[in-house]
Amino acid sequence: MVSFRGASADALAALTDQLGGVAEAAATTVAGDLFSAAETFRGEGSLRRFVTDQSVAEQARTGLVTELFSGKVDGASLGIIAGAAGRRWTRSGDLSKALEQLGVIAAVRSAGLQGSTLVDELFAVRQLVTGNSDLRNAFSDPTRSIADKAGLVESLLKGKALAATIQLVRQSLSGSYRTVVSALEDYERTAAAVQGEGVATVRVARALSAADEQRLSGALSRQYGRPVHLNIVVDPDVLGGVRIEIGDDVIEGTVASRLDDARRKIAG
Repeated sequence: MVSFRGASADALAALTDQLGGVAEAAATTVAGDLFSAAETFRGEGSLRRFVTDQSVAEQARTGLVTELFSGKVDGASLGIIAGAAGRRWTRSGDLSKALEQLGVIAAVRSAGLQGSTLVDELFAVRQLVTGNSDLRNAFSDPTRSIADKAGLVESLLKGKALAATIQLVRQSLSGSYRTVVSALEDYERTAAAVQGEGVATVRVARALSAADEQRLSGALSRQYGRPVHLNIVVDPDVLGGVRIEIGDDVIEGTVASRLDDARRKIAG
């Protein structure tokens, strides 16, 4: 997930608490409003600098934002956007990043009890884009409009995925991340974090049984002190065993890794 420091981290924490008061039924609308506001601040440098300038009175900053967005977004969204304008930010660019992060959280909350399904679907779409060069190129093609790319998302996912999944995949096309894949990966981690979970990508040569998945999830949950959501990738290049990636940690237990260890010991 995007990391924030100092005043920006404090601002995001306070705004996340404020977002917690938004009803689940309104979360989809609020998510869309926050994504739109993030895009506005990202694209309008002078506005962003004014709103994050601590030499400008808070009332002036929040007043301008309220005037700009009033009648264009939901009331709950306006409260959050104006609240963001009244906060201190470590860097000017953190404002738009935080609003996008809050939009992701709102989208996740709109899924309600289907949060785990949302994590699975985001992972599945990420894998699809990673493995399909035509789709990856279509999403990254600068000559295609965002509306055209969003239409492609609708044709791929409508009726097959949660509304929250479609909303987040469409947001991944905004260009705020280096690639669509990196955006989806970050959204996936945020979705798991909202549910108090970590995410582990598990690479195996053959699919695991339900019992094996449960045992592995339990072992990782105990090790990391919180529930861990497993993303299973069947990879023929994995020569037996399992490779687990969770955060910055890599747990290597494949035959290939053990052979490499043996070679290093022999060479040493």
